[in-house]
Parts: sequence; C-alpha cells; structure tokens
Amino acid sequence: MKKYLALILSLMMVVTMFAACGGSSSSEGSGDAAAEDQYGEGFEFKHGYDKDFPPYSYIGDDGETTGFDVELAQAVCEYYGWTYTGVPINWDAKEAELESGSIDCIWSGFTKSPDREPKFAWSEPYSINTIKIMVLEGSDIASKADLEGKKVGVQGSTSAQEMCETPEAEGGCQELALTFDGGTPMAFDTYTIAVNELKAGTIDAIAIDETTGNYQMTKVEGLKYIDDDICDEIYAIGFRTDDTVLRDKVNEALKALAENGKMEEIGKKYEEIYSNLSMINAAE
Repeated sequence: MKKYLALILSLMMVVTMFAACGGSSSSEGSGDAAAEDQYGEGFEFKHGYDKDFPPYSYIGDDGETTGFDVELAQAVCEYYGWTYTGVPINWDAKEAELESGSIDCIWSGFTKSPDREPKFAWSEPYSINTIKIMVLEGSDIASKADLEGKKVGVQGSTSAQEMCETPEAEGGCQELALTFDGGTPMAFDTYTIAVNELKAGTIDAIAIDETTGNYQMTKVEGLKYIDDDICDEIYAIGFRTDDTVLRDKVNEALKALAENGKMEEIGKKYEEIYSNLSMINAAE
C-alpha cells in the first residue's frame, strides 16, 4: 500500500510540474498577446503637446488645437484605428506628465538633445531645425558678436534654452550666452510672449528655432534673423523608456504615412516648415 501511495504521489508531482510548465508557457504567450492587443484598434493614444508652439501645436483662429504635430498624431491614430486624445501640457512639467501616465508621449517640436536622449525612448526624427537669433528690423544686432551685453529672450524648457544654459552641451552655445546681459537668456512661458516683449523693447533679441520663428514672422511684422545661426537640432517623439512597443508602432505608422503621401499632404499646409520635414525628404 505504501508503495502504491508513493507511486501515486510521484505521479501527482510529475503532473503538477508538467501543468506548471504548461501554465507558464501559456501565461507568457498570453502576456505577449496582451502586450500586442493593448495597442490594437480602439487604443486611446494620449498625445501630450504644448498648445502655444506654432506651427507644430497651437490654438487656431477657430479656437481648436491644430498644427503639424497634432494633425500627424491624428493621422497615426487613423492609420491604426486608435482613439486620439489631445492633452495640452505645461511644457515645464512635460517629463512629470509622461511619467505619471497622463500622456503617452511628448510630441510638440520636441528636440532630441544629448542631455535628453537617455531619458526617453525616441521615435525616428521627422524634422530638422536650426536655432537662430531673431531681432526687430532696424536692430543694430547683425551678428552673434553684437549680442554682448544685450537682453536675449527664449521660451523656457526649450532646446534653445538648454543649449544656452547647459555647460559643455554638445553643439551648445553657453559660451555665447555668457556674453548676454545677465549671462543667460531671459525665459518666458511661450515664444508668443517673447515676441511681444521684443516688440515692446523689453528685450533686444530672441533665441528661437527657425520653424517656430518662421511662423511668428507670418503673424507679426517687423521681425528678422541675424545671419549667424546658433546650432542645429532634430525633432522626434519622446516616449517612456519602457514603451518601446508603442514607439515602434508609431515609427511604423510614420514611415507608412511618409510613403503613402499623407505626411506630405499635412506638411503642405504648413509652408514655413515643409522643407524641414526630413521623413518626407527621405521618402522621396
């Protein structure tokens, strides 16, 4: 009897181990499927953007949020059958918004800089840009050398501010910024405010990315760039570092939209940045 009992117990252990192994395999397979399914049709894509960063994301004359990045994000959602949810954010709090889960990405003329690179899972770059110095027509500032002792504005928490203030930033311009009045640019909440301050004479110049500056010039008369550029930059989409599956799906959609002409269709609405859209150029 004891021998039979021992045999039964042994068989039960084998069956239990086999079931556990089978269960583990099934569970892992289900987990992989679930990970893929969560980005299936109906997924809510929460797009985090700055609502005053034209022409990438801004409030239009009709009171609705629009811009190249907004329309492109909506096109990605249409491509997959996702639900698009636009989430305007305080740009200074963009990283906290992303980590809290209130947004799925930062997508609003977001520069992939050396300091930011390790903090995010980045999409493929979709736009190239140059940071320039904007002044009023008739200004006595004609070159970077003329900025010494001048009041220079910038939008806070932008790549232009980072390049001006980060010591030894790759491609940065802190050495130049140290010559500004106060040794650093004056930060404003938005570039729209900075342009108003420039027009009012509160500041002498603005460090601004070219595409945003081009847009401002279509809205405000009497603005120009000096001949010298500060540095170059690229725009990409920032995801949480563990959201590589979502990042890869967005990359796949962007590639398809560049190839099927949808990205170009959207880009042509924004002439001031059209030539900067690198994914369109790559697709041609």
